Amino acid sequence: METVHELFLRRHSIRRYTAEPVSPEDVRTILEAGLLAPSSKSARPWQFVLVEDKKMLEHLADCKPNYAQSIKNAPLAIVVCSDPAKSDCFVEDAAVAATMMHIQATALGLGSCWVEVRHRYSADGEPAEVMIQEALGIPADLPVMCVLTVGHPDEERRPVDPSKLLWEKVHIGTFRNDE
Repeated sequence: METVHELFLRRHSIRRYTAEPVSPEDVRTILEAGLLAPSSKSARPWQFVLVEDKKMLEHLADCKPNYAQSIKNAPLAIVVCSDPAKSDCFVEDAAVAATMMHIQATALGLGSCWVEVRHRYSADGEPAEVMIQEALGIPADLPVMCVLTVGHPDEERRPVDPSKLLWEKVHIGTFRNDE
């Protein structure tokens, strides 16, 4: 059985997918991971919108000019929203839930990619989250944080080499810059 550490070393952002759909069982397992995410004061401010319709995925890929094209290549996208009225940590809570779904997809042998939406803009300057809210009927007071694409990978990635980790970013006791 793979350890969590091995899973972290194997996880990569995957942007190319086969046409094979994600099984309903795998979708449920990924969503359970998001629903199991810890949140500040157990507020659970997140909401998830699943998108499998190819035309809608193509439309959502236009939410920003760079790095959103993986949305149209994926058989599944999970739009992660979060309610600021439910928690002052709504951004962090949504990020934890999206991360847990991202890791769960990897554990299932699937690929996934986090597409940042918050504070991003389409090519014509429209806020990406407004474009997605309007396309999916998401209320304006429920900000879109990110879109998580999920599918069967159509690209190979090697595990991360632990010797290349940036240990200089770790400070013990106090922050020191010994350059």
